[in-house]
Amino acid sequence: MPTTLQTEYEFTLPRGYVDAQGNLHRRGIMRLAMARDEIEPMADPRAQANESYLAILLLARVVTRLGEVSPVSPAVIENLYAADFAYLQDVYLRLNDDASRWIATECPNCQTRFELDLLSEDASE
Repeated sequence: MPTTLQTEYEFTLPRGYVDAQGNLHRRGIMRLAMARDEIEPMADPRAQANESYLAILLLARVVTRLGEVSPVSPAVIENLYAADFAYLQDVYLRLNDDASRWIATECPNCQTRFELDLLSEDASE
């Protein structure tokens, strides 16, 4: 049976993005990053002037939808509350850094130790 790679993940922002009309957008989709997603923003003049801007450009590339907003522009990411921006950075790292996906845990019944994949669909059940 062939397996498929999940490349998109849903998320819910802690506070949410408020658009120009006052609509609140909290649920979104982030896709896995590709090498070019991390390389191309480095040529952007805004990132060259301020290295911290790389995170904004990167998130704008991988967040494919935020509520009814699609595509998600750097301006949308710029206007997120700090808690939501930090949350998206954390989601990005968990999705794209394979080592941070895994957590060592123990079964409360039999005390068997094992590693749990935090992004596995089985982990949320």
